[in-house]
Amino acid sequence: MTFLKPIVLSAIAYAMFSSMKPAPAQISVGVNIGAAPLCPYGYFDYAPYSCSPYGYYGPDWFVGGVFIGAGPWFHGPANFHGHVDNRFDPHHGYHGPLPARGAEPFNHFQANEARDGRGHVVAAPNHDGSGEHALPGYHGGGGGRR
Repeated sequence: MTFLKPIVLSAIAYAMFSSMKPAPAQISVGVNIGAAPLCPYGYFDYAPYSCSPYGYYGPDWFVGGVFIGAGPWFHGPANFHGHVDNRFDPHHGYHGPLPARGAEPFNHFQANEARDGRGHVVAAPNHDGSGEHALPGYHGGGGGRR
């Protein structure tokens, strides 16, 4: 009987372990983008979301003097296409300084590109952005999202 005891115990252990189902893998992915950058004239719509200089975004990007956001924090209308002056974009060779808070208002915006608020260049809106000075709700250049 001592000869059969290890064989029987091995068979029972094998039967128990072979009938167990493996636990399903648990995968969890979370992305927390945090708060929008606090910049006086908005921020670029691509990582690392650096502050943009005054004059990059046209007046259509501000409502009541507050930037409507770009990239993951964009909160404008779904069909929004706003003017930018990409001469102030580091991706287009801009190496100048970022204007300080409280800088003189820039009233001669010269758009040369339109963007959708999510980092995509789009066909120009149905109006020319080069002559924009102040659209309804635009009251100056400041106002990072608060």
